[in-house]
Amino acid sequence: MKLWGADGTVADNYALLTEQFTTGRDKEMDLYLARYDVLASLAHGQMLASIGLLTDAELKEIQSALHAILSDIDAGTFTIGNGVEDVHSEIEFRLTQMVGDTGKKIHSGRSRNDQSLTAIKLFLKDEIMHIATDVAQLFQLLITLSERYKHDLLPGYTHTQLAMPSSFGLWFAAWAESLSDDMELLIAAYNMVNRNPLGSGAGYGSSFPLNRELTTQLMGFGGMNVNVVYAQMTRGKTEKTVAIAIAGIAATLSRLSADVCLFCNQNMAFVSFPPAFTTGSSIMPHKKNPDVFELVRGHCNGIQALPSQLTLLTTNLTSGYHRDVQLTKEYLFPAMQQLKLCIKMVTVAMENISVVEGILERAGYDMLYTVEVVNNLVLQGVPFRDAYRRVAHDVANGTFIADKTIQHSHTGSMGNLCNDLIIQDFYRRIRIIAPNFA
Repeated sequence: MKLWGADGTVADNYALLTEQFTTGRDKEMDLYLARYDVLASLAHGQMLASIGLLTDAELKEIQSALHAILSDIDAGTFTIGNGVEDVHSEIEFRLTQMVGDTGKKIHSGRSRNDQSLTAIKLFLKDEIMHIATDVAQLFQLLITLSERYKHDLLPGYTHTQLAMPSSFGLWFAAWAESLSDDMELLIAAYNMVNRNPLGSGAGYGSSFPLNRELTTQLMGFGGMNVNVVYAQMTRGKTEKTVAIAIAGIAATLSRLSADVCLFCNQNMAFVSFPPAFTTGSSIMPHKKNPDVFELVRGHCNGIQALPSQLTLLTTNLTSGYHRDVQLTKEYLFPAMQQLKLCIKMVTVAMENISVVEGILERAGYDMLYTVEVVNNLVLQGVPFRDAYRRVAHDVANGTFIADKTIQHSHTGSMGNLCNDLIIQDFYRRIRIIAPNFA
């Protein structure tokens, strides 16, 4: 049933099939938007009253009914009824049932296009804030682990070959700083969603004297999409920008998980986890598989494909609204929930990580120190290329003797992690999204 149909009925089976196809998973995805549609309707109603399209009494009726609907949503009892196309229709039907014809006035001066887009932007704004605070918890944990294990050495690798000495302090902080950089993309996405499109209507504005500045203020947007045509063009573009941002976080989690899976391997045995975070084998009693991190890696690799999916979905769309963009919700909304779950699982697992001490004392790690020996020769006055050849010769002949004295003191090295600088950058970034973050 459609609010804008001639009589609200479906004429025949073809029309029913068409409606089912065009609705798709919209009702399922729209439940994410229910709260935000009500919040936008409250702001829109107050604006309508300010320009004389609602009386004060009508506004109070509408506000009371909308708050009752919001209570149902927050309590988890809100559903979209059979035959109702989407969440926007459901809310308007309920409103009309509660306050009669007055409820029908709420749609004055807006289109389903800007109504949906506004709810989506409010939803994405909140989701970005939630993701940012979830990332902050993981960031803080990684910094804590970095400081705790900054003196515990770890083999460093390039090309999966032994390279140079590293440390757990360096390793943990690397992922923390990666998350900090990921916040830059999240900030860009936040700034894009933090713009009010309400009042753009179907993309060409309204003949009513809408007060868009008032709705911007009431909904807590940082500004508005000024041009009404462009406001509608942000549908799809906004979702793609958010997808790029969460794909950045997913990339960090995926690579971190790949390291953990490698470090849990019995031949390396650098870290371990309690049994709750591993699984066994149906036939091999000794197995402790890092399934949590393998699944995080898999899910996050899937999330990294999201920007490409949305790019293909929205490519070559002309200006104005197109139904194609409805599908962005099916791609983006579940991905954001999956990312939050992955962040949570990594955080909980890393809280329980056990780091193995004395790894570099094991046989087979002497070659990690070739650069240290080369550098010591350079400090004694030997030209670098000559020092390199001398050490390479010793390695080839099996006469290399490792000097395990490590003196790394420059910024960002094992002996000078400078985690305070990483923390400073992260907090500067997150407070753009969450100003009151402690």
